Amino acid sequence: MTYSTVLPIWNSIRDRFQKTATALPNEDLNLGLGNSTISSLLHHTAEVEYMFAEWFFGKSKAEETTKPSLNNIEELVDFLTASNSYLQGAMEELQEEAWNKIIESPMGPSTPLEAIGRLMYHTGIHAGQISLIQKNGHA
Repeated sequence: MTYSTVLPIWNSIRDRFQKTATALPNEDLNLGLGNSTISSLLHHTAEVEYMFAEWFFGKSKAEETTKPSLNNIEELVDFLTASNSYLQGAMEELQEEAWNKIIESPMGPSTPLEAIGRLMYHTGIHAGQISLIQKNGHA
């Protein structure tokens, strides 16, 4: 499995998440259930994409990224856009034979292909949490 095979699947999931984030009103960012707020879930999603680009695709952040305000949807959406672009760049640079090579990471051994599967699941979980918080959360 290569970048050209994985990318359309990743994009179908990630684009939907991005559209959900883009449509959120600023007022919803502080809604939460338990310890999770919508803004923290958006920020966390981007951070994990940067982390996976480093851990599984060997792309370290060359420069410090600007941390978004957790109270500004435009900044959070920009952060998500940047993290997705960064991850896609890392995926594109990975050699075909490396997609199924096991890599030791802080979360244990995994291949880059498995890591993208985990990211797809991760993104879907947080999309569901955001929807649940919008329906049942409180500020």
